[in-house]
Order: sequence, then structure tokens, then C-alpha cells
Amino acid sequence: MNYLCNNIVVSFLLVLFSLSLTAANANHFESLLQLPRRQSRSTRTRPRSERLIHVGHFGAKGNGFTDDTKAFEDAWKTACSSKGKTRVLVPENYTSLVRPIDLSGPCKARLTLQISGTIIAPDDPDAWEGLNPRKWLYFHSVSRFTVEGGGTVNGMGQEWWRRSCKHNHSNPCRGAPTALTFHKCKNMRVENLNVIDSQQMHIAFTSCRRVTISALKVIAPGSSPNTDGIHISASRGIVVDNSTVSTGDDCVSIVKNSSQISISNIICGPGHGISIGSIGKSKSWEEVKDVTVDTAFISDTANGVRIKTWQGGSGLVSKIIFRNINMKNVSNPIIIDQYYCDSKKPCANQTSAVSIEKISFVNVHGTSATKQAIKISCSDAIPCRDIILQDIELEPSNGDGYTESFCWEAYGSSSGQVYPPSCLSDDESFLEQSVQSGITSVSYL
Repeated sequence: MNYLCNNIVVSFLLVLFSLSLTAANANHFESLLQLPRRQSRSTRTRPRSERLIHVGHFGAKGNGFTDDTKAFEDAWKTACSSKGKTRVLVPENYTSLVRPIDLSGPCKARLTLQISGTIIAPDDPDAWEGLNPRKWLYFHSVSRFTVEGGGTVNGMGQEWWRRSCKHNHSNPCRGAPTALTFHKCKNMRVENLNVIDSQQMHIAFTSCRRVTISALKVIAPGSSPNTDGIHISASRGIVVDNSTVSTGDDCVSIVKNSSQISISNIICGPGHGISIGSIGKSKSWEEVKDVTVDTAFISDTANGVRIKTWQGGSGLVSKIIFRNINMKNVSNPIIIDQYYCDSKKPCANQTSAVSIEKISFVNVHGTSATKQAIKISCSDAIPCRDIILQDIELEPSNGDGYTESFCWEAYGSSSGQVYPPSCLSDDESFLEQSVQSGITSVSYL
């Protein structure tokens, strides 16, 4: 009897132990479902297979006044010639003074430049004596390249701005450096970075392919001249997302021969808004197409969403969508200007113009600092075609009075609630006018 009781007790204890293990395993399995959130690239543990190159190991002092340019050059050369994944580190406690520098490819390695500290430019423009005045940190011909780190690139542009012809009209107009230039780069990322007080443009992508730009803060005073935030030229497959741009010029500018551009979740202002152009200067042929700007907050800017082209130029601006735009106290919220003229002297009237077609403004709301909230001013010879206004509401910033729209040689359609009321002429009237004037290239309609 005692033997039987003992067996029953032992069996019962084994069952309890088994159940406890099952519960523990179940809890463990449930905990596995609680996957950790994806960390940014700059905070994740460095893969064991990745080589780390610390700029301090090449002589960088990071004290803010010792010239670290040579150390950066040597670190780059070593990294670029490496065969595996390689990370160049500017650590968090460094402030490195770097003079104009050319960091070129092609590289054997898949490179990451991690800027966790601060890189500063010389504050005296004379440091560029005998050098290209348009360049500071210049990257070219690099593929599979990432720039990240949460740190800061500071152009120290105050003296450049003071000498600018736009601030001092007695000075000649001269070029100034772009803080970060990426030329002929492809398959790259620029993310989680602060770029401030550039001498002129902050970040430029020229002749680049397949670039993702995200989580940037680009900051300069609203009075700083020509300090575009993100400038895209002759590039294709560019994505800009989740970034803040507050400068003295365009938050984002897209110019000659660029296409397949996506801009989303942007905070813009102060500055000159988000611009296509300028296009067609000096009688040039240029094209910008397939651009989408989706979800932007624009405040206290000289323009909202804009297309600007010069008289006398040629080419095409086509398939542009501005969608889900919220504006606050913005001058010229919606503007297409085929008579753009950024010159001290008036520009001569010319018949040739860049063709503008298939442009959509959808779900644009907010307040206008100017009475004229919509301005679409197009060429007599080459009118704007297929302009769409849909669900627009732009009230006066002061809450008093009304806003207006102005159109010249602008053809298209409107739908939903549009305020101020659309001034577009319908496409049928354009077709009729084109036939009467002998224009035959109307197959698009």
C-alpha cells in the first residue's frame, strides 16, 4: 500500500513539474513574439565581419581647432581599399576641423561613414584660396555607401553669408561651397544626420542613382542666402523621407534632367518652399519628370510648392504630383511661373519656353500670407496643359478677407472643393485654340 501511495505521489509531482515546464516554455515562446523594435543603423551593434576605422587612429584630434583633414584623407583611403564591409567612425566626443576635401571612389569596400561627432568647416572663406569655391566635403564615384551617425556637419557659413552679394550689394556675386556634395554616386543612403549653417547649399546630389535620404535635419537662418536644403540635379531614383529642412532658400530643389523622385513626410520652413527648377536658364534644354511630393508641412516660406522656368529655355516638366500638403502662413502657396527671372536686370521677353504638363495639386490646405494663393502664369507660345486642382482650401493667414487665384495660358481641370476658385481654362478650349493657331502636336489631348 505504501509502495502504491509513493508511486502516486511521485507521478503527481512529475505531472506538476511537466506542467510548469510547459508553462515556462509557453511564456518563453510568447516572449519571442515580442520582437525588439528595429534600431537605427548607427545604434545597432557593429557586425563582427565589419572593419572599424577610427579617424583618431590616423591622427585626428577632434578638438575643434587642429586641422584633421589629413587624418580624414588617410582613413578614407584605407577604408576605400579594404575588401570587406568597412565603417569609418567620427566618434561622438569629436569636433573635427576639416578643410575642403575630395573623397573619391570607386572603392572595393562597402563603406559606411558614421558621423556621431561633429565635422566643422574653416570659418574663413580665405581657406578656399586657390581651391574650388563650390566644394567642401565632396564625395564622388562611390557605390554601396552609407552616411549616418546622428552627428552634425557644420558649414560655419556666417562669413560667407556676410560677404554675399545678396547681403552686401557692393560685392560681386560669387559661388560658395556646398557642405555635402555627392557626385556620380549610386546605391547609397544618407540618414540620421544634422547639416547646419552651410556656406551655400547644404546637400547636393548630382548625377546620382538610387539614393535614399531619411531622418535629416537641415538648419540655417531664414536670412542666409542661397542655402538650399536638399538639391537634386541630373539624378534618378531619389527618395527623401521623414526630414526637417529650415533654411534661407528652397527646402528641396529639383533641377535639370532629374526623374523618379519621391519626397514624403517633410517639414519645410522657413525658406522658399519645395521647388521644381529653375529650369531652362541661358536657353538650355532641360527636363524634370516623375516627381511626387506627398505629405508635407510648409510654414512661413516665400513659396509653397513651385515650378519655375526661364523664358528662352526648352525641354519639359511633366508628371509632377503635389499631394497632402498642409501650409501655414505661406506666400504663393501654389505657383507655376514660366517667367522666372532671378536677375538684377529685367529679363527680356522670349517666345521659347519649357513645356509644362500633367501637374497635379491634390489635397492642399492651410493659410496664405499673400492674397494670391494660386498663381499659374504660363507662356503665350507654349501654355501649361493638363493642370489639375483637387480639394484645395487656402484661406488668408490673418483670418480676414479672401484669397484669389490667377491664371495665364493655363489649361486643365478642377474637382472637389477648390478655394480660391479655380481659374484654369478647360482642355477643350486649349484644343480649339491650338487648332485655330495651327498647332498640330495635340495628340496628348
